Amino acid sequence: MADELWKRDEVESPCVKICVVHPTARICTGCLRSIEEIGIWSRLSPAARRAVMADLPARKELLTKRRGGRKARLAKE
Repeated sequence: MADELWKRDEVESPCVKICVVHPTARICTGCLRSIEEIGIWSRLSPAARRAVMADLPARKELLTKRRGGRKARLAKE
């Protein structure tokens, strides 16, 4: 019953209920939308929402780029 809110017919949404905004990329790590897109989502036309959703897979790489981690630190020594 609680998930019926997420299955409304009038608004298509890529939301996966993992709402965490990446601090530098400024996109949700769950659905990959920007803060601005999330804010206006219900006001976008179906065509505009589909255009954003078509662009989402390309945004995944913004979150997978590594900053170096342990391997990079060890290489500096």
